[in-house]
Amino acid sequence: MMEKATFEEILKRDGVLVYRTRGVSMEPMLRQNRDLVVIRVPEKRLEPQDVALYKRGSDYVLHRVIGVDGDRYLIRGDNTYMIEHVPADAVIGVLTEFRRKGKTYSVTDKNYRRYVRFWTAIYPVRVFLRRGRNFAVKTARTLGVLPLLKKVLRHE
Repeated sequence: MMEKATFEEILKRDGVLVYRTRGVSMEPMLRQNRDLVVIRVPEKRLEPQDVALYKRGSDYVLHRVIGVDGDRYLIRGDNTYMIEHVPADAVIGVLTEFRRKGKTYSVTDKNYRRYVRFWTAIYPVRVFLRRGRNFAVKTARTLGVLPLLKKVLRHE
């Protein structure tokens, strides 16, 4: 039985890694179990808005660089709210394109760049809405009306 190659081994051997995404942390851009991502070895230091593939423990994570701080990146998934401080040497690849429903989207495409600028710009609004939702759920739970609220909203 052959052992599975690691992402690092595939990138070293082939210079490119293509795989189907798992997880929801990069939604809405990348859809779980549907979209294919194309990862290459970074040719230069990553910049804000690049999407880095890095290793966290034994897991591989694909999240967006939102800042650079010395020898580490500040990274967050498009659908997450926590910033990670990732050492530059933990980054093994960078997203160069993704494929959805037979169409390829390059990270250099102007429409992709517009999406990224928009999505990162509305982050404070998304945080505000999430906090408002969390407050409403907590209040409904405290008042004992959460089950009724879920039923009314059909989230049983």
